[in-house]
Amino acid sequence: MPIVFALEADTLCFAVDGKPKSTTALQRLANIAAQPRVSVLADCYDEDWARADGLATVADAVSAHGRHAVGLLVACYPQYREQRPSGPVVTVRVDAWTGWSAT
Repeated sequence: MPIVFALEADTLCFAVDGKPKSTTALQRLANIAAQPRVSVLADCYDEDWARADGLATVADAVSAHGRHAVGLLVACYPQYREQRPSGPVVTVRVDAWTGWSAT
């Protein structure tokens, strides 16, 4: 599933944004609850990519943890300045980075 994310040191975060969804019981959140060990593949439409492996947690956007993550996202994405994410926030504490370069 494609996401937009923010990165601070070895912490990656993304939020469930306000785009219409068929349900608020999202499978990605259920998957994290059942198995918090995750991998996120960052592909910037380039030949190079990076994978972040770590432990994910889900927080409410109004919690202190969630507000910090939303602040990072707002700083990265102008569209979030106009409509801040209000859904759950996922934070991944990255413990391993893997990269690949075509050059």
